[in-house]
Amino acid sequence: MAAEAAARQRFGSSDVLIDELFDTTQRVRTFVDGRLREHGASVARLRTLRVLALAGGPLRMRDLAEHVGNAPRTTTTIVDSLERDGLVERVRHPTDRRAFLLTLTPEGERRHREAEELDRAALATATGALSGAEREQLRALLGRIRTAVADGSSGSGGGDTDG
Repeated sequence: MAAEAAARQRFGSSDVLIDELFDTTQRVRTFVDGRLREHGASVARLRTLRVLALAGGPLRMRDLAEHVGNAPRTTTTIVDSLERDGLVERVRHPTDRRAFLLTLTPEGERRHREAEELDRAALATATGALSGAEREQLRALLGRIRTAVADGSSGSGGGDTDG
């Protein structure tokens, strides 16, 4: 484990904790994506379906890309795939003849629900080794990191970077 951490440290950031955080996030995403792919879904497709399902109405492509956090071109590729599979449809914008709105089809709604269940089960497996108290502790610690970044805090707080 120490050798693995040292290798990540050498090629990663200047803080092993951040390397561990990125590595864990990547491994969880790969794990969940693998579970979803067994059923013809993916994390990227689920995120797009999720945004469309929760939007409360049709969305423009640029708004979808912003909500999902992808580049517009990436979102277009995902939407094209979802449209080919009959899960999303483009409809003309009622007042802007140049624009289209995106909406889920009934099959898209069904597949979204299925993918959400698969996602929940995979994430429960991934985090199943943590007790309720450990989950809360981890959430609190991650919240402190997010707050430090959001506040623009800086300085040499003397934190332990050895892991």
